[in-house]
Amino acid sequence: MSAPLAGKFQDHYAVLAIDPKADSDTIQRAYAKLAQKYHANNSETGNAEMFEAVNLAYEVLCDPELRGIFDKVKGVGQDTSGPKFSGVSFFDALGREALRRSAILCVLYDRRLTKPSAPSLSMRHLEIMVDASAEELASALWYLKQRGLAASDDKSSLQITVDGMDFLESKQPSPQTVMPFLKEAALAAAPAQPKREPESVLSTLNRALARSSTEAPANQAVQS
Repeated sequence: MSAPLAGKFQDHYAVLAIDPKADSDTIQRAYAKLAQKYHANNSETGNAEMFEAVNLAYEVLCDPELRGIFDKVKGVGQDTSGPKFSGVSFFDALGREALRRSAILCVLYDRRLTKPSAPSLSMRHLEIMVDASAEELASALWYLKQRGLAASDDKSSLQITVDGMDFLESKQPSPQTVMPFLKEAALAAAPAQPKREPESVLSTLNRALARSSTEAPANQAVQS
């Protein structure tokens, strides 16, 4: 990860010129635009210091854990009226949290099986695939990373670990518990069943003749 410039606090949202509630897609677009602007190859607007600042902002804001830490330092989302307990909804969410984590692991495991050369999924991809709010997704990923069931690569994308694969194989989650947490657009289309061609008249006649030829000797044997 890039080091903070001169040890000073950097407001990553201000650097990328985005709102603190921006989603991963917005972060990606802002980063791509500014990285191109400040890159050394850009003779007109290239700026090494700003390029480093943009890279640092992107690295932090693309990692849910690092972003959460930064938001706490910056005070993003803090309620000045004081903390409050969610009440009954907290208990309703307990069981669903475990199922949501299993669903995310299934997505990452499936990615490992189908794309072994590129087993990671970005936050943007997970947001598209998993039916969860930004807070629910961040909480689930924090847990999976803390338990060592998933890990971030050098691009802050997520991939399942060996422990995560062993966990899934031991728990054997069912489609009934996993599929409700996945968006319909994220599901691969079922393979089309081959159409059965209608039987031709000639084939029908040949089959009937073959059946009659086998039945005739049997009838003669019975009569004799």
